[in-house]
Formats: sequence, C-alpha cells, structure tokens
Amino acid sequence: MKKHLPFDEHVTEYDSWFDAYPFVFKSEVEALREMLPVGEALSGIEVGLGTGRFSEALNIKEGVEPSQPMREVAIRRGIEIMDGVAEDLPYADLRFDFVLMAFCISYFDRLLPAFKEAFRVLKKDGCLVIGFLDKDSPIGKQYEEHKSESVFYKHANFYSVDKVQHDLKKAGFRYFNIAQTLFRPLDQINELEHARPGYGEGSFIVIRASKKPMKKPSYVE
Repeated sequence: MKKHLPFDEHVTEYDSWFDAYPFVFKSEVEALREMLPVGEALSGIEVGLGTGRFSEALNIKEGVEPSQPMREVAIRRGIEIMDGVAEDLPYADLRFDFVLMAFCISYFDRLLPAFKEAFRVLKKDGCLVIGFLDKDSPIGKQYEEHKSESVFYKHANFYSVDKVQHDLKKAGFRYFNIAQTLFRPLDQINELEHARPGYGEGSFIVIRASKKPMKKPSYVE
C-alpha cells in the first residue's frame, strides 16, 4: 500500500463525501452485498476499511487499516480493527470465508502481493470481493484526468477490469463473477442504481474471485 497518503489529515472530508452522495454509496454497497457469500457463522474481514463506512453497512465486524485517524472513526462504528496493510495481513492461513476490498486497491503500489495475501488467509472455498472504479469507465476517465487536482486521488492508481483479473489469476484465483453499477455521472445519481452483470457500462465494478466455483448472484449471468 502506498505510504504518505492524505487520509490522516483529511478524515472528516473523506467521511463526509459519502453523505454528499448517498445514492452513490447505497448503489455501491448493494452491488458489494450481492457478491458477498451468504450463510450462518461466516467469517470475513475488510482490508483497507478506512472509516468503516462499508464494513458498517455490510455488517462486517473486523478488518485492517493503516491510518490511525481512520481507525479511530471505524472503532467508533463498532468495528474491531487492527493496524495493517493488504500486503502483510496479520492473520493465519485459511482463516476467513471472505475478504472485502472496497476502493482500497487504488492505493496499492502493486496488486499482486495484496491478492496473494487475500488468497492465503481465505479458506479453500473462500472468496475475495473487490469494488473499484474501472479506469476505462466514464467516472474513471474523469478521475484520471483530474486526479492532480484531488487531495485523495492525486497519488491513486486506477486499474482496468482486465488488469485486476490478470493479477487475480496470478494470485491463484480461478473463478470470477463480475457486476457493475453507477451508470450516470455522480451528481446525477439520485436513486439506487441496481447492479447489472458484466462491465463496460457502469463505472463501479465488483469482482468476486473464488478458489472454487460458487453460486452466482441472482443478477449475474
């Protein structure tokens, strides 16, 4: 994960963004929720969970975050959180049913080490769920073009779906479900945008990468 990121100094600004775009956040949460495994007594973590917005919405109880000010906000949201980075997770092998990475991959120096760590801590039938802005999407292109003007995206890496899948395969994942949401500009999203299968239309992509075949979400063909 990149060092010297701006989150320590801009926690309030970061967290308030979700309040300014409530239906963007809801659309992203529901797309992620559809990809997470369902069942009793499942164990899972969020990696790079920030202030805990997604963990709280998805009822994820633990995870890692390297920024102390962000961790403090997440703790207030009731999340058990450890200081840690995606490339060196403080967990034993074969520990979890799922690992969630929501937006954090944009701040990784390289994808492959983080994906390998997720693979290591997942059970044999576990899955990694990744949510990210597609570099080739309308919002992704806009953010890429103007990222030098943004406190949060100045040092971000935006990835294409093909690049993410490529590194997931190198990490050992073999089975993939892909969905998309956010089909309009952010300031025009004033209702829940339901996820659709595939990619190429929506800007927010969710990939579920599994070690073994899993039942597909209802909207994934």
